[in-house]
Amino acid sequence: MTRALTQLGSYLSAGRKRKELSLRAVEQETGLSNAYLSQLETGKIAEPSPKVLHKLAELYRVPYRTLLELAGYPVPGASKPRASGVATRLGRVSAAEEEELVRYLEFLRTRKEPGNR
Repeated sequence: MTRALTQLGSYLSAGRKRKELSLRAVEQETGLSNAYLSQLETGKIAEPSPKVLHKLAELYRVPYRTLLELAGYPVPGASKPRASGVATRLGRVSAAEEEELVRYLEFLRTRKEPGNR
């Protein structure tokens, strides 16, 4: 499993959770099997089709272009992202550290604020 597929899977999982959708709910909305969706989120699908990515981008309300880039498709005009302030403050991180940071950020984004329960 490549790092890009892991990033795509994490991004899709976070998008689904942000919309408070189960895999079964996504299956009903998109017609994609929940088994396929699960494999996508765990990085086991090597080449998700642009059509699948488009359905998920619309449902999760995330940029289709981002999903294409994360899936490894060439996107015209795509450039290397510049380091963010956080990346500048942290310096170099290992692949394992990056993965843990992504997981923690996903956790933070899924937490409910006390007044929104």
